[in-house]
Amino acid sequence: MHVPKILKIKRIIKESPDVKTFIFPWDGRSPVPGQFMMIWDFKDEKPMSVSLIDKTNNEIGISIRKVGPFTSRVHKLGKGDQLGVRGPYGRGFSIEGYRILAIGGGVGMAPIVALVEEARARDFEVDVIVAARTYDELLFLDRLKKTGARIFTCTDDGSCGFKGLAIDRLKTLNESYDMAMVCGPEAMMKGIFLELEKRGIPGQFSLERYMKCAMGLCGHCCLDDTGWRVCVEGPVFWSHELKMVKEFGEYKRDATGAIRPLG
Repeated sequence: MHVPKILKIKRIIKESPDVKTFIFPWDGRSPVPGQFMMIWDFKDEKPMSVSLIDKTNNEIGISIRKVGPFTSRVHKLGKGDQLGVRGPYGRGFSIEGYRILAIGGGVGMAPIVALVEEARARDFEVDVIVAARTYDELLFLDRLKKTGARIFTCTDDGSCGFKGLAIDRLKTLNESYDMAMVCGPEAMMKGIFLELEKRGIPGQFSLERYMKCAMGLCGHCCLDDTGWRVCVEGPVFWSHELKMVKEFGEYKRDATGAIRPLG
């Protein structure tokens, strides 16, 4: 069950200057939006969000931002090259209510686009906030438009027409929602968490922590003070659960286990 499948890359989509989506054939258990896969390049293994779940064509897509040695190696691969893929792991988003607000920042849009596509296919009403630093870095706009969801973009430099952060965009939406689902930088998510609490909107938030095993064995991704493992009890946590997580929005641990404040 936990042995990687060695798969050939079917195609690669360049989403932005530093994000590519790698499409794989998939005949295993279908992921739920918000779950993650472990990607192995035969030297190292990292957790990655699933951005495409195509049950008709038996495909999954993994979107990867180039940020370090592992992701730089993967970005050099081409169609037909192989990677190891194991999963899906963790707890994904639970699509509930009727009117949903989905919010993604940067490559945090990866699980959000899969969520929006499933929610719209099930006829939920969805508004989606897409946040990035610049217009060129806004992800998955064409796929989101095809779903019929209402899209609200924002960028740090205003190049999309709205200058500001995701929290600024949220404050312009004076509407009610049954549920909000969020993925992005944790500082962004903490601000959105507080705003949703003020408005009485329940939320689900996808956390990122250092993971090695993805099976709840190594303990690297345990949260203070609950001890919840992000790879098993998460990565998606509900608002009422995050109230018990002391480190949410404050700090996380690096590969050595040392505490690193969030920037």
